[in-house]
Amino acid sequence: MDLLDSILNAMDAPPAADERQKTMIKKQREMMERMQNKQKEELLRFRKYVEERMGRFAKDDRLCIEFQPLDKVHRSVIHEIAENGGFIAMSFGREDVDRHSVVYKKEHAPGEDEVTARRNGDGWNADIAKEYAERRRDRLAQEESDKAATSEAGSSSTSADLNGEIKPTSNYKAKYAHLIGESAALQAARKTETNQSYGFVPSKNKKDMRSIEQTLADIQAKKRLRLAQQQEQEQEQVHQLEASPSAEDP
Repeated sequence: MDLLDSILNAMDAPPAADERQKTMIKKQREMMERMQNKQKEELLRFRKYVEERMGRFAKDDRLCIEFQPLDKVHRSVIHEIAENGGFIAMSFGREDVDRHSVVYKKEHAPGEDEVTARRNGDGWNADIAKEYAERRRDRLAQEESDKAATSEAGSSSTSADLNGEIKPTSNYKAKYAHLIGESAALQAARKTETNQSYGFVPSKNKKDMRSIEQTLADIQAKKRLRLAQQQEQEQEQVHQLEASPSAEDP
């Protein structure tokens, strides 16, 4: 401990901050606090504004309300208030450029055409709705025509296969001429016969048709027969041993 105390005492103390540095640090801290309080107050005012606007929106006949482009923090406030109020909030546009939020009533949720148009940056009004409806009808008609053409081609090919004669694309005789010769006939074909010298057992005779109970009974019967044979052999050996001394006596 004495050595440690001597080392600590020999070390230089940290430089003391002068009054000017202390004042600067204090001002920076106060400025940060004021900025944070200002942001909190601004978010509270914005939240109150959104709540009042959605309250009016719930009572009128408008289908949706659109907010100006905002950052992610303000859009999150809009989505939170809309969810709590029973509305549908969606954001469209590019981030940090024109990303904005649109709030809908649940009974007037946006359709596929409106969502596509807003995502494409076209906005939404009566003219745009008419244009996208025409596009959708043309697309559906094209899909139906393509489907009908595909089904018709498939049915025609199927009927041709059923009614017409199917012709092979190549002649197998020419392909296998080196194996079967130029004139393939029944006389040239070899008939495969079973070699009787190796025996022939039908496959049905190779299958065990017995039940499990019958198989177990047969196994037990074989065991009993084997035991009986062993006992008979042992008895014969005993009789032979008993008879051998009597034969040797004078």
